[in-house]
Amino acid sequence: MKVFIIMEIKVKYKDCNKLESSHNTIIDFIKHLQSKFPLKNNISIIFLGEKLDGMTTGSRTDNSELRILVQNRIIRDVLRTLAHEWVHEYQIDVLNRDKGPDIGGKNEDEANAYSGRLVKQFEKKNPYKREVVYNSFE
Repeated sequence: MKVFIIMEIKVKYKDCNKLESSHNTIIDFIKHLQSKFPLKNNISIIFLGEKLDGMTTGSRTDNSELRILVQNRIIRDVLRTLAHEWVHEYQIDVLNRDKGPDIGGKNEDEANAYSGRLVKQFEKKNPYKREVVYNSFE
């Protein structure tokens, strides 16, 4: 008997305008992330129109919530931030690593490197989405 565990990914939009036209691209990118860095546990992704709690462009909470700022950014940058926080979630969820330092360190350097790579892979695989990826959310 084979057993499959399918995680749940909740995507929420808070105070973000004009996301409907980009929603399919975001979902496709999330599928790309899951194929490259498969998570085991359920997560929530919240796209925010305004910063919370001193965040810069993204953050991750201890309860597997990824918060991604969209205000005044192009979609490509938002996807890169999502990938960065996703890699951090993978490091904790799958690799069982401790958080590590916010500047430098194995986890942060890895998240920076992989996030750029993941966006470029997605763009190469989906060249027809180029116009959407370079649009601004607001």
